[in-house]
Amino acid sequence: MSEPTIRTAIAGYGNLGRGVEAAIAAAPDMSLVGVWTRRDPESITPALPGTTVHPWDSLDEHRDQIDVLVLCGGSKSDLPEQGPALAARFTTVDSFDTHAEIPAYFEAVDSAARAGDTTALISSGWDPGMFSINRVFGESILPQGATYTFWGRGVSQGHSDAVRRVPGVADAVQYTIPSPDAIEQVRSGSLPELTTAQKHTRECFVVLEDSADPDAVTEAIVTMEHYFDAYDTSVTFLTAEELARDHTGMPHGGFVLRSGRTGQGHTQTIEYGLTLESNPEFTASVLVAYARAVHRLHQQGQRGAVTVFDVAPGLLSPKPAAQLRAEDL
Repeated sequence: MSEPTIRTAIAGYGNLGRGVEAAIAAAPDMSLVGVWTRRDPESITPALPGTTVHPWDSLDEHRDQIDVLVLCGGSKSDLPEQGPALAARFTTVDSFDTHAEIPAYFEAVDSAARAGDTTALISSGWDPGMFSINRVFGESILPQGATYTFWGRGVSQGHSDAVRRVPGVADAVQYTIPSPDAIEQVRSGSLPELTTAQKHTRECFVVLEDSADPDAVTEAIVTMEHYFDAYDTSVTFLTAEELARDHTGMPHGGFVLRSGRTGQGHTQTIEYGLTLESNPEFTASVLVAYARAVHRLHQQGQRGAVTVFDVAPGLLSPKPAAQLRAEDL
């Protein structure tokens, strides 16, 4: 007998929310209850026919119809408030990606979820998320070595959102660019010591609001803690038309490399890489797989906050365990 369909809902309908909508439609064991938005529902045209759109403040009216709520807000300002508040009432999954603030965010969501008898999986996606898992694999298998993470070249949703929230910014896109020389040093097995600035640069393309001070906007961006302060960051101002013409795509990707030595001093390198044509659609696909997993954890009696480190890979798949053993092991 197949498992009942997992009733899934979307909180927030930007690029990530639209990606989640498509990923749920492709999942054989999931159904979309609807989209909840802080905007006027009448102003939103869903990407897929049949998707219903509801006002944010009606979420609680549908609690009995939602198995998992997928949170699609930004990490800068949305999720720090929404994550704990919604985890107190729903089983949730999110992609909170401000790495330095994950421990504090976990504690806040964990407290809320335990009080609400729910399960909340935080910080899923590809980094944090898939890259996090591969860092742990590498460090566990090659304890004598070093781990290196490179992102890009691509558009960072979280960093772009952070730039757009700077006073005076009307719109913006941020690109993360890895250093080819640094990557080759790591692949050589030389275990280089690289600073943050040596591994990446960041490029921001910004449309200013009328009468905004470009110098003040630049200073606010390049000094932003946890986002740009440790990097060589450039800020380029352009028109809304130029941004729309030249920066509408959302590619991304990157590498996690673990280089180390085993036994008789042999150099071993583990590399995991992603090449993404659409960052939000891939992140959404990861979120939906982990929505399936967190629903199963909740059914098993798990409560409180969890991360990708707490999820067995088999829980991500719609395949039953016997099929996984036969086809993928």
